[in-house]
Amino acid sequence: MVVNLTIIDIIDIVLVAIILFQLYKLIRGTAALSIFIGIFLIYMFWLIVKALNMQLIGALLGQVIGVGVIALIIVFQQEVRRFLLVIGNRYMNRRRFSFGKIFSSVEEETGSPKEAEEIVRATESMAAKKIGALIVLGRKSSLDIYSEGGERIDAVISAELLETIFFKNSPLHDGAVLIEDGKIFAARCPLPITDRVSLPTRFGMRHRAAIGISEHTDALVVVVSEESGKIVVVEGGEVKEIINPNELRQILLKEKI
Repeated sequence: MVVNLTIIDIIDIVLVAIILFQLYKLIRGTAALSIFIGIFLIYMFWLIVKALNMQLIGALLGQVIGVGVIALIIVFQQEVRRFLLVIGNRYMNRRRFSFGKIFSSVEEETGSPKEAEEIVRATESMAAKKIGALIVLGRKSSLDIYSEGGERIDAVISAELLETIFFKNSPLHDGAVLIEDGKIFAARCPLPITDRVSLPTRFGMRHRAAIGISEHTDALVVVVSEESGKIVVVEGGEVKEIINPNELRQILLKEKI
């Protein structure tokens, strides 16, 4: 049997693969992944039953599959909401929509050495004192909606200010600092918590919030652990432990902060 593939067929397959991969990235490590696998196995079983022409069980499964779309929306309502939010955030260039972001993989390297150095100094000092910190560095995605519930600051980035914000007796220490366009945009901002259940037990609420915001946006997140004093960088849901300040400096110099 000869299969004739056209350009449209190839584009169709690639688009489906991209959508499935993005869905997997959203639900990996969560209970939703197990539910999705269960639904997929039921669907495959139904196809086998249809192929074998088993009328009774085929009719029963057909009724279940018939309401599958509604059931999926109900079961995966949080994932659907997150998926739409990710699309909106990742392809909005702060104040305007950008088609170029959908296809472009080139990152702008416009980081300021001075601003990066201030963040490195602050995190290094807070790590030595075991002061917990959560710093979100905006890239292409807008962070404006995550400033709701926080305090707008619009201040120049400085190590002293960051340390003051996260000082345990400061009214702004609880929550995240958002940095956008080279300024401290807002402080004490609540962030979405990741739904992943497979995270190490050493990760506290700051780490979970950092992973959550990195799943919703393309932001780079710097976390200082209050318990251990360790510094980690979170990007796209992945956590990287920083060995020394110079490593953090090199990462920040590549970012638009």
